[in-house]
Amino acid sequence: MQTPSRRRKRTLAGLALAMLTALTAGAAAPAVAGHGDPAVVGTDQGAVRGTVTAGLRSFQGIPYAAPPQRWTSPAPPPNWTGVRDATRPGPACAQPVGLPIGVPGEAEDCLHLNVTTPGQKGDDLPVIVWIHGGSLMFGTGDMYRPDRLATDAVVVSMNYRLGVLSFLTHPALDAGSPYGSGSLALEDQQAALRWVRANIDAFGGDPGNVTIMGQSGGGYTVCDHLASPMSAGLFQRAIVQSAPCAAGGSRTRAEAEADSAGVIETVGCANAADVAACLRSAETTVAELLAAYGPWGEPRPVSGTPLLPLSPAEALRTGRFNRVPVLVGVNHDEENGMYGGLEVNPGGSPIPAEAYESTVREQYGADADAILARYPLSAYDNSAGLALSTIGTDRNWAKPTYDTAKLLSKWTPTYMFEFAEQQTPWFVGYDEPSFPWRAQHMAELAYLFDLDLFLPRTRQQDRLADRMIAAWTRFAEDGDPNGGRDGRWQRFTERRPHVQSLTSGRWTSTEFVRDHEYALWSRLS
Repeated sequence: MQTPSRRRKRTLAGLALAMLTALTAGAAAPAVAGHGDPAVVGTDQGAVRGTVTAGLRSFQGIPYAAPPQRWTSPAPPPNWTGVRDATRPGPACAQPVGLPIGVPGEAEDCLHLNVTTPGQKGDDLPVIVWIHGGSLMFGTGDMYRPDRLATDAVVVSMNYRLGVLSFLTHPALDAGSPYGSGSLALEDQQAALRWVRANIDAFGGDPGNVTIMGQSGGGYTVCDHLASPMSAGLFQRAIVQSAPCAAGGSRTRAEAEADSAGVIETVGCANAADVAACLRSAETTVAELLAAYGPWGEPRPVSGTPLLPLSPAEALRTGRFNRVPVLVGVNHDEENGMYGGLEVNPGGSPIPAEAYESTVREQYGADADAILARYPLSAYDNSAGLALSTIGTDRNWAKPTYDTAKLLSKWTPTYMFEFAEQQTPWFVGYDEPSFPWRAQHMAELAYLFDLDLFLPRTRQQDRLADRMIAAWTRFAEDGDPNGGRDGRWQRFTERRPHVQSLTSGRWTSTEFVRDHEYALWSRLS
């Protein structure tokens, strides 16, 4: 469904094209890659051939940078002759065995992106650049199929370096980047955004209307792009899902070096005459590096550099960030999936009710009495897993996301949402936990993308998916998610902190502060 403003732009574009045709009648027509074949598009590097299906065109595995040298900044992509096959995604960037969203492998030549467009080529469509999550350790862009999201927008996804091959930090590696070591994922994403700016018009997208959108680890890098001067002008809007900028997005150089020291020691390079040469040697394999780094890190780009002078929290606090409209949100039950996953993983089991108090005291120390008083086990059907999930959601996700919206709204138009649907798809191949998972971490992704990770949506869930996608694409169009039959979604301001509750019912403002014990966590933090 096109918005009236977009239809007007199409009409004006058509009139301009007609006038240009009349003025140049008889002149030689420029060569067009593919000679009218909708499966072939020309880029700055050469032509690509994708796949055309009912209602969509898909182009996968397009290199946006050269095959990277280990721990060096991305370089411009190579040119090619002829028409490059773009019907299959590129390899996943090297990542370990771990989470279900992972694609284990050792590929270093992985800087590719994917473009999905409406089947009938339009002009000046809004562009949504999806930055996948996975703790910046796991995942690929292509696993998030954007067919429904691409009904009225051009959607780009990318692979970028993860884990040890992005975030290893050491003085010997600093020469590989003008910003020093430890932030290559962010540099890769900026290279992809530069490719989008240079090429997306050939796919029907508007290079001056780009929305970056990320969830979890990918959402934290959206926070980084907001804070990075090197990302200025590469996007015009931002969507941040389950990634409170006020509480994360970067780390200090000291933290990054401490995280890396054990890896460098384990692979035998700590005492080498040339540490960088040792780490980059073919004798130091990707498998060894992955094993030494492990699967459970939560790396972040390094702040305090020209790439990221300030942490996202400080950038938002001081207003020194790329001030674009932001749609920011959190899921009502973020940690239900984490505690539920602990139950259903091999060897897992529900946390006994009698272990609830001792677990709270172990995790929260001197604050335990106040927390136990506010979160009595009896309020959660005596489910320790559900009670602990609620505490963790309120403390780790709800409060800092609300703080993020407050910081953003001082400087730029901000809309906040809470995904609060109760009946959401669970993960394929896993038993159900002993308590409802509801709107757990990642649950909203089952509505915005087609993901093999989740059980198929029901018809009711499809209807909610349509409503959410319409709001997301409206925001990508002009920075305002309002429209259609859903209730008025007011901007978030500190005076009127509107949080839109997204469910299969009527969308309304939610009592977010009360529901998530914001006052308690503000006092305890």
